[in-house]
Amino acid sequence: MIHSLFIVNSSGDIFLEKHWKSVISRSVCDYFLEAQRSNPTNIQPVIATPHHYLISIQRGGVSFVAVCMEETPPLFVIEFLHRIVDIFQDYFSDCTESIIKENYVVVYELLDEMLDNGFPLATESNILKELIKPPNILRTIANSVTGKSNVSDILPSGQLSNIPWRRTGVKYTNDEAYFDVIEEVDAIIDKSGATVFAEIQGYIDCCIKLSGMPDLTLSFMNPRIFDDVSFHPCVRFKRWETERVLSFVPPDGNFRLISYHVSSQSIVAIPLYVRHNISIKSGEQGRLDLTVGPKQTLGRSIEAVKLDILLPKCVLNCVLVVNQGKYNFDTVSKILHWDVGKIDPSKLPNIRGNISIATGANTSDLNPSINVHFMINQLAVSGLKVNRLDMYGEKYKPFKGVKYITKAGRFQIRM
Repeated sequence: MIHSLFIVNSSGDIFLEKHWKSVISRSVCDYFLEAQRSNPTNIQPVIATPHHYLISIQRGGVSFVAVCMEETPPLFVIEFLHRIVDIFQDYFSDCTESIIKENYVVVYELLDEMLDNGFPLATESNILKELIKPPNILRTIANSVTGKSNVSDILPSGQLSNIPWRRTGVKYTNDEAYFDVIEEVDAIIDKSGATVFAEIQGYIDCCIKLSGMPDLTLSFMNPRIFDDVSFHPCVRFKRWETERVLSFVPPDGNFRLISYHVSSQSIVAIPLYVRHNISIKSGEQGRLDLTVGPKQTLGRSIEAVKLDILLPKCVLNCVLVVNQGKYNFDTVSKILHWDVGKIDPSKLPNIRGNISIATGANTSDLNPSINVHFMINQLAVSGLKVNRLDMYGEKYKPFKGVKYITKAGRFQIRM
């Protein structure tokens, strides 16, 4: 049960609070603010205080802190906080401090509907949009003149049905169903290029605009690769357990159908490599030489490649030459940012040059590393493939499309 919610900016200022039961003083957030000051990048998601539990998430430079009076399943609260942020992004296109402040009234109306007496009530975007109209300029002006609110007088049609995520009477001139299979590769590569750890976090995002009440069935060529699966409430779980197909009546619009995890390292293909050579000796001019190239991409090009090289604190400056992209060195954080772009296999991107080392520095135990970012279109690195999509309950033929994207998650190379 959630008693209160505090929204905190990166400076540690509470700019919004909402109480569903008794009013809890802002001073309860002092424990969270202390943790934020000591280590802003790694705040414990659950902080136990003498009388409360503080459960928090950080997204878009804003922290959402839920206050619970008794023990509550933390993942339940964390999932609900993420759902709040997703709804804000759906309504306002982003979820930052300035946007929340601009839409205080709608934010409070949404929080009132999403939680009732501390328990989640309406968390589906379709239901909320029928209850509370998304803000636009005309509606804002009309409400300020007439004194009306965005809240509807009529209960949403789906709220009382056994399919609460879909409203009735949906009609489109163009019926379409699009699926984005997005996979993020988390990996640690050691100095020799061997894979220490590798796994894939994947999800399927949908944009469904179908008239009526369609019943969809989505099947895969190789569904056995999934290790751990999380479904949208619309998916019929028993059908998945027995036949390994996704059967569901979809919500209207954008939603996440399934999240999955692939942890078998034999399946996880590392799509690029970095050849690195770094020489750091105290009192001498150091050398750095990096080359990036494609590895297992099935002929697909690697785009949006960026490398963040975490150099030791003894490095003062870098004088480098690149044959592709551009670089900059942050002298405070000691991070070398190299924006490569798209990799051309015929001319591999390279960065090389001299690095200045502070005199008298201890260089015996240094462990520089590289954080890699990339994107590959039309490739699911796990090998997952959608077999077919069938529709029942309606007679029209919709447009169907599937897009595959592979991205870097937490992808680190040790030097």
